[in-house]
Amino acid sequence: MPERALLRLRRAGIAVYQVKKVEKNQILFCVKRKDSEKVFAIYPNVCYNNSVYSPYQVEKLRPIGVLRYLDGAKRRLGLWLGGLLCFTVVTLSEPLVFSVEFTGSDVYAREARIALEEAGIKLCAPYKTGQEDLVCSKILALKGVEFCSLKKIGHRLMVEIRTSPFSNRETDDGLMQAKHSGKIVAMTVLRGVPLKKVGETVTEGETLVGNWFETQEGGHVRVEIIARVRIACVWEGFLQAATAEEAFAQAYLTLALSDEEIKRTEIAEQDDGYFVRMEYEATETINF
Repeated sequence: MPERALLRLRRAGIAVYQVKKVEKNQILFCVKRKDSEKVFAIYPNVCYNNSVYSPYQVEKLRPIGVLRYLDGAKRRLGLWLGGLLCFTVVTLSEPLVFSVEFTGSDVYAREARIALEEAGIKLCAPYKTGQEDLVCSKILALKGVEFCSLKKIGHRLMVEIRTSPFSNRETDDGLMQAKHSGKIVAMTVLRGVPLKKVGETVTEGETLVGNWFETQEGGHVRVEIIARVRIACVWEGFLQAATAEEAFAQAYLTLALSDEEIKRTEIAEQDDGYFVRMEYEATETINF
């Protein structure tokens, strides 16, 4: 009978609690944690040793009371630490900006990014509040922009730009004058009188296309020019720079290039700097 096993535990000085007979040959009871090793010493679980015979078998169950909760918390310690770490990372990274997205129109995306950087709003950096009006004012100053707003959602910065569909197209009714000096490599004149030909050399400020139309009677009728001219230009000069890359950057900034296409660049090192020769093609348009 399993009750005899309890008697032997009592003789050994092991106190048992909450004794309950759950089966005919099975008893459920509790002992203190410090006495659990004594119980298994009296009734060893040596299934690998067939020479040892024991009429009783003891099986360890889950703790009860406060120990039960402590044991459960111990088992889930890794889960709790992982959740705490995730919460900490999300909380600390909440002010950061990881991406900038444009809605409405992205035609001024480049200008908007420049305005954001000038206001101190950069990627992978804390979002600076209070700069929304400054950024929006710079974007609203662009041609055709009628609405702008900034909104930070999570780690994304949403920039909404809306342009007016009824913006008037500005035209130029004056002469077309060269903005660069060089050789004309292509010319397209849809309206107006070309005063230069392909292959001719022009200087800055020289008139390329006249704003009139010649009638059969020899008269002139004033018109708005529609033309496009591509000019091959050459710039060369001496620049004081520490490296060839720095010399190229100085030449690029000196020419204030934007839509020009650089064809060839030569950089020669000299005593106090670099001699730079840059060949590029500039496209000039009027009402085109």
